[in-house]
Amino acid sequence: MGPPIAGSALLTNAVGLHARPSVKLTQVAKRFTSRIEFALDPAGPWADAKSPVKVMRVKAAKGSTLHFRVSGPDAAEALATMLALVEHRFGEEPPAAGPAERQEKRYRGRPAAPGAALGELVVIGDAQRERIGTGDPALEASALQAALAAAVGDLRRLVNGSCGPAAEIVGFQIAFLEDAALAERAFAAIAGGEPAHEAWLASMSAEAGAYESSDDDYFRARVSDVRDIRDRVLAHLTGGIADTRVPAGAIVAAVDLPPSLFLAIDWSRGGALALTGGSTTSHVAMLARARGVPALVGLGVPVGELRGQALLCASRGLLILDPGPEELAAFERDVRAEAAEREAAAEVVTAQAATRDGTLIRVSINVAAEEELDSIDPAICDGIGLVRTEFLFHGRERLPSEEIQYACYRRIAEWAQGRRVTIRTLDAGGDKPIPGLTLDRERNPFLGMRGLRLSLAAPDIFRHQLRALARAAVHGDVKVMLPMVTMPHELERARAMLDDEVAALRAAGVAVRRPALGIMIEVPAAAIAADMFEAAEFFSIGSNDLTQYVAAAGRDSSAPAVADLADPTQPAVLRLIHHVVDVAAARGVEASLCGDAGGDPAAIPLLLAAGLRSLSVAPAMVGRAKLTIAGIDLRELAGPGAGMTSWRR
Repeated sequence: MGPPIAGSALLTNAVGLHARPSVKLTQVAKRFTSRIEFALDPAGPWADAKSPVKVMRVKAAKGSTLHFRVSGPDAAEALATMLALVEHRFGEEPPAAGPAERQEKRYRGRPAAPGAALGELVVIGDAQRERIGTGDPALEASALQAALAAAVGDLRRLVNGSCGPAAEIVGFQIAFLEDAALAERAFAAIAGGEPAHEAWLASMSAEAGAYESSDDDYFRARVSDVRDIRDRVLAHLTGGIADTRVPAGAIVAAVDLPPSLFLAIDWSRGGALALTGGSTTSHVAMLARARGVPALVGLGVPVGELRGQALLCASRGLLILDPGPEELAAFERDVRAEAAEREAAAEVVTAQAATRDGTLIRVSINVAAEEELDSIDPAICDGIGLVRTEFLFHGRERLPSEEIQYACYRRIAEWAQGRRVTIRTLDAGGDKPIPGLTLDRERNPFLGMRGLRLSLAAPDIFRHQLRALARAAVHGDVKVMLPMVTMPHELERARAMLDDEVAALRAAGVAVRRPALGIMIEVPAAAIAADMFEAAEFFSIGSNDLTQYVAAAGRDSSAPAVADLADPTQPAVLRLIHHVVDVAAARGVEASLCGDAGGDPAAIPLLLAAGLRSLSVAPAMVGRAKLTIAGIDLRELAGPGAGMTSWRR
């Protein structure tokens, strides 16, 4: 054996010779028969490069020079390989580049959920699907039936233990899958000789096409849910179930991630979401906000460009590939600022919300499912400003009885411990179909039979709900809110039905209290003519729908220009809010707001300047909303230079 040969390489990977590089170094060294040693100094001490323990004991930090000496029959090849391994950072990162060579790539998107993240990009796309039909229509029909049942089972497991937006969104998909009308065309095609997977794909592509061709942007955005359902069933038919395992802290990139795939990912270990398409109020964006996952949408680039390490900063609307030292330092500042804000929000979450000048603001919460309250302390809020009752009607073989509804509403009222609870009557229709109740295949369901319109068209079902609500009102400060009200006569009909049911219950000796009856202001006609709704005992502004109807811009649109129009703080919407508040004040009734804008720190000052003193927000946003309110001085907002005169009448 000849004398050893030597060489050295600079250790430049971010954290030096830590566990993973150490193991990789020893694995590569063991490929050779030569003796391989290394040291931090040419004079030694030398460590055996084939021993993980001895390699780790060297404690080689970033910036160290690794000196190798190799002796044996394949020494030259071994030395060259070891030096290349170090120079290429053990395959962890791209080779070191000087300031002039570094090429940061910046992509602009729309913030969908607050926060910042640094991690490797992981692209999730469609899985390859292949299946050969059996040629037997009976077997093919059976295969599709089994796939439908398996898909429902998947979704039920996803929603198990979930609440709020997750329960509502997955409940929508379950309701779709359980509706026999969804698969009618597919089964007809199978009977005609088509294999199950081709029949299902064609049928659901046509279904998605019907959504895409809608005149309503918000309805059109539901196509992502239809495709999610399509792909889940297809995956069971073909065995192509998507792999949702992603490394801890990864930034998940996709064109538009289906809600069920989002829910299947383990976000407890950190991470973020970067969508090249999507919209800020899509279902997946709602889930990201609810789970505290930083998210950007509408990046508008081919998803294939999103590779390597990236920094996502939602507050700045930026995704940065290969971030340099300045951006990494900015990220650290963002993380510290976020942590400080969370800590400050936690400190005020149970305090009474008040502005800097001492004006008290009512902060309530929005609730989408009864189980959501299990993890919420009533002390954080002034009550519930919106209970969405749709969760009671989804995923059932039959519509809920009066007794089932009463038990649920009573529990919610008792949870509030005397605080006000505003329960919205069934807001079915639009993107919330209910088999046996909503109409099939309306051309534009968001402008069709939904909300109160549908309830008045199904009076028996509506009366059951009104009776349950009147009975639950005995157990707390319950108010009843009617959705999608357009004309005063609709309110008059609903009020007459409520009064009739209260009288009937009293006559039967049933404990009952007539709850206050108010309306959601979400249709521009109701906002403009708010003074004509003399029977309304309160107003609650639904900023989400009001904004999209005023701007003629769907709040789920993936087109940036349209999405920018769907802004609840634009002058026309703020003027309508101001008008509704004025009408409410003149009549001596309360006006509140229960849309997403109520929890948006950027929107809250404008809403308070418009006269609102009652906001209802997602439970996770209560602390942040109170913190924002505490920093506002209404005297400054009303003064000259406040920038508010553009929308004032």
